[in-house]
Amino acid sequence: MSADKTPEPAIPGEPGTSGPRRRPKGRSRSLLITAWTAAGIVALGGAGGGYLFLRLNDNLKSIDINQLLGTDRPPKTDNGSENILVLGSDSRSGANKKLGGGTDDGSARSDTAMVVHVYKGHKKAGVVSIPRDTLVDRPACTDAHGDVHQAATGVMFNSAYSTGGAVCAVKTVEALSGMRMDHYLEVDFSGFQRLVDELGGVEVTTTRDISDHQSHLDLKAGTHRLTGEQALALVRTRHGVGDGSDLGRIQLQQAFLKALVTQVKNVGLFTSPTELVDLADTATKAVTTDSELGSVNSLLDFTNGLKKISPSHMTMVTLPVRFDPADPNRVVADAKAKLVWDALKADRAVPRAATEGTASGGAKGVVTSS
Repeated sequence: MSADKTPEPAIPGEPGTSGPRRRPKGRSRSLLITAWTAAGIVALGGAGGGYLFLRLNDNLKSIDINQLLGTDRPPKTDNGSENILVLGSDSRSGANKKLGGGTDDGSARSDTAMVVHVYKGHKKAGVVSIPRDTLVDRPACTDAHGDVHQAATGVMFNSAYSTGGAVCAVKTVEALSGMRMDHYLEVDFSGFQRLVDELGGVEVTTTRDISDHQSHLDLKAGTHRLTGEQALALVRTRHGVGDGSDLGRIQLQQAFLKALVTQVKNVGLFTSPTELVDLADTATKAVTTDSELGSVNSLLDFTNGLKKISPSHMTMVTLPVRFDPADPNRVVADAKAKLVWDALKADRAVPRAATEGTASGGAKGVVTSS
């Protein structure tokens, strides 16, 4: 996959494709994670105090990740950087059933995962997308209900969340990366759609036609202001563009995330109190956080530390992977993945060699910020 071009030292982009393109089967169930953006809106809305402040606090849901995981974790860094695991929740119940399809079996999946590394100084950030189809060794974990889940070998990455929720997802990412996740943010299907609609849509440009009957997306090449429903379809599509893989879908998600952050910065939040209240209310209902971010005050402090990071200083790559020789519908981490995690642990730019010659999705440049 390819990252967008950025100024100054940051994680460089992934170049081209190497090897055959395969088409994983099965329906697309991904959700672009916009919790970072949502957290900023939450904090802005909470600055008003009084009844609104209490209402937003009541909306927030949080999980005490630190207590549940205990001390058997990678150490905290002391270089001023932060790592945030951002997940999308594809629930099969309530409002998400209509959006996501499938049966109302009460289950939930996390088909999109991003590790956000905020560099020292909090002026730029690197985002590493982890493909849901990546085969990993899932460590044993205890979920938020106290249920113990045994370790498993060679299972899909997104099984961590469906098996043990946020706690098991964090533990799996920490085992995979060797990095401690300082924070956790999650948003679901229905919350994503409502947030985009509350923002008045998000403007993107498509460089070619996108048509996918499975995600119900039909966009001609050109500039579009996407509604929440269209945005959700865009970040879920995999058959309408590229090689039909989850890797191509990640490329679309990363491009849309940059457009979304741009939209939030340009929406004029401070000039429209009514719009601000509606956005904050929607965002607080959509996100789940770790307990350290589980109040509006905490989110305010957190997002104040991120406000210097513009979309041009957010660099995105995908975990270097290769197709599994035993199953073309799955991928495994490439040996070069270690270069990515080692660089971030040291708060350095990921070397270009880390992403050269690894599997790609063929959707680079299809979606851009207008």
